[in-house]
This record gives sequence, C-alpha cells and structure tokens, in this order.
Amino acid sequence: MDLPPPIHKVRGGSSPSVLVTGGAGYIGAHVCKALFEAGYRPVAYDDLSAGNELAAKWGPLVVGDINDPSALRAAFELHQPIAVMHLAAVCSVTESVANPQKYERINVLGTRNVLQAMADVGIDTIIYSSSAAVYGDSPGNSLDETATLAPANPYGQSKLEGEQLLAAFETSDKLRWVALRYFNVAGGDTDCLHGGGYRPENNLIPLVLDVVKGKNKDLPVFGDDYATRDGTCVRDFVHVSDIASAHLAALRHLEFGARGKIFNLGSEQGYSVREVINSVEEVTGLAVPWRVEKRRPGDLPNVVANAALARELLGWKPRYESLEAIVASAWDWHRAKTGKA
Repeated sequence: MDLPPPIHKVRGGSSPSVLVTGGAGYIGAHVCKALFEAGYRPVAYDDLSAGNELAAKWGPLVVGDINDPSALRAAFELHQPIAVMHLAAVCSVTESVANPQKYERINVLGTRNVLQAMADVGIDTIIYSSSAAVYGDSPGNSLDETATLAPANPYGQSKLEGEQLLAAFETSDKLRWVALRYFNVAGGDTDCLHGGGYRPENNLIPLVLDVVKGKNKDLPVFGDDYATRDGTCVRDFVHVSDIASAHLAALRHLEFGARGKIFNLGSEQGYSVREVINSVEEVTGLAVPWRVEKRRPGDLPNVVANAALARELLGWKPRYESLEAIVASAWDWHRAKTGKA
C-alpha cells in the first residue's frame, strides 16, 4: 500500500517521533520497522517482560512499565512523540481465564495510565491495539465492526474496556484515536529480521512449526467436536507486516483529521486448526504429529473478519492473501533464526 509522506515531516523538516508501547514485542517490532521505513522515528517503550531488546533496532528503546505513570510521562517529555501506538498487553486467552486480575491490571489499568499520561503532557493522538476477542462467535458469517460485542474470556473483555476508555478520554480530553481489532496475527518479516519467539508462544502457526522443528513432540488440538467443517476451531489469519501497514494507514487517517474509529484487520478467510496443520505440512514437507485434547475455556468455534471498512476508509488491503504465504514467511524466519533447513 503506497502512502503519502508524513505530514509532520513535511512541515517540520525532521522525522517525527511515534512512541510504540510494546515496541520490542513481535507485532511492535514490525510496527516500529514500518514506521522507520515510512520516515518516522519509532520509540519503543517496553518492560521487556515479553519483548526482546534486540528487536528494538529501529529507534530508541525506553525500558519502562505502562503501569508506571512517571516513567510514561518522562518518556513522552523526552521524545515528544506526535502520537502513541499502544500495543503493550498480555494476550493469552487461557491465561486470562486462569488469572483475570492480571489482564485487568495490565490491559485495562495500563491503558488508562497511557491515556492519562498523554493527557498530562498534551499528546492527543493514539492508535490502540484491540482484538477480535471482543466479539462472540460468528457461525458461518464474517464479523464486521457492528457485530455484537460479547467477549468469551477476560482477555477479550479487557480489550473491550480499553476501547471504552478511548471513547471516555475523547469526551474529556479531545483525544483523537483509532482502535484496530486484530484477528489472528501470524507470519514473519520478509527480510527475516522479526518473526516472533519473544514470549511463551500462544499462537497456532508458530506452535505447529515448533513441532516440525522437533521442539515439541506433537501439537495439542483443543477440541475436534465444534460445529465447523472438520470439528476444529476456525480462525482468520492476517500477516504481521499487513498489521504493521495498517498502523501507518491509521496514523495518516488521524493526521488528516479523522477520529474515533474502529477497524477490523483480517484476511476475511477462515481456516480450521486441521487446515493450518495441513498447510504447514505442505510448506515444510514435514509431518506434524497432533493429538486431540478437551476444549479450552474461552475458545470460540468460528471467528472470521469482515475488513471492508479498513479497505474503504484506510485504503488497507492485506498483501499476504493466502494461508500458505503466511505460513511460508513464518517458516523462512524460523529457518533463518536457527540456521537449519
């Protein structure tokens, strides 16, 4: 997707800073790279509990906690960002069911702290990392932004509460914001510079690749009796570089005067767990042993995006349109990381 140059760069003559919370994480590192390549100066703000400082190579790294208001304000005052991209969060459905308090503290209270620190120093622009977990199930249908909000787990609830905070701060502090509801983010950077591996892995494709590489002996498939075409859960996979490009498009959207909008980010295609396993086997040429386990609390059978609004208003469209392309990019990164075929 071709974008015009940053407005602030043209006006100010230097690269404008954008502070990225969670900027040393899997998605955050890709966002920072996209910002750098577009002429911005990304500032990664990360506590490194899940991120990797080696991934913060596109600009300054500030080691800090989103639940430390004084550290947030200090980072804002030092780097004077024109906008914040707020990606710092915890994001395991299973963990959120077992420890909902953690998700309230980090995802909800942490977001409130970011917004309050922005208000304190006069930063009025934010792009918020939300999730398709705010929706309920979509049996046979794709979900657009008007679909019923019915989080099935505390993770989804925490992301929905973050969106509600944006609306509240817009009313009180004239905040300009966009919330991006990610579906299942996957894949690796085309230059093989980033590809995940910064936290205990929760995402399906890298977990399948861990089996291929021999890190795990087999893959647990949680439930094969759902009302889907093969009994396993169906998900919409979107490439991480496409997610990063959507952040740039959202920033330009705000720079041109828009505000207060929510967008789905997905490929608009659903693939079952068994179809993902088959795709990995086709891409790698290696077998994936798997076993059926009981369903996990908080899992939904079918979650697929309708991303028409992002196409229409942001001019965004995924470049990686097939599951095989996403899997291949992830496999390329895994091989580059390990140096093995």
